[in-house]
Amino acid sequence: MRDFDERLSISAKNYADALIKIVLDGIMSYNEVYDDLTTVQDILDMAPELFDVLKNPIVAFDTKIDIINEIFTKEIHKPIVNFLKILVEKKRFEEFSKIYAAYVKKLNKINNIQPVIVTSAIALTDEQKKGIALKLEEKLKKQVQPRWNIDNGIIAGLVIKINDDVIDTSLKNKIDKISKDLLLR
Repeated sequence: MRDFDERLSISAKNYADALIKIVLDGIMSYNEVYDDLTTVQDILDMAPELFDVLKNPIVAFDTKIDIINEIFTKEIHKPIVNFLKILVEKKRFEEFSKIYAAYVKKLNKINNIQPVIVTSAIALTDEQKKGIALKLEEKLKKQVQPRWNIDNGIIAGLVIKINDDVIDTSLKNKIDKISKDLLLR
């Protein structure tokens, strides 16, 4: 599942709650909603002009509905197609990505999943990645969903980002701390 690191609006969270209600009402499963939202996001990412048209207040409502029917009806379930139409009707389509992010965040909480970003100076072996993920799962008591990055600027060690918290064991960080200590003396 995708990880999103952005501030979410109250309306995005409310729309995500509406998507959760679709699941709680037995209409679709969590994963079906996730897959459909991912499909929509992927299409919007591939065709940014489509996103521009659907959020544009000058484009007629009926035209937007026709576009949604034409593009999405064969790709996603009807309740999510209708959800997209509601976003257009309420002039909230520009918030789709944030709504998607809010849904993913709620789904991760429901499934006890914690996305983390792990940055290392060099590529880690599969064994090292597995060991790091296991230690994080033990510490967090959650299933960890790591995203692995490489940044040779950290020199050595790891930088682990969990929500807004950062665990920085990099050599660059240690050198920076020593430099600051020396300047303060």
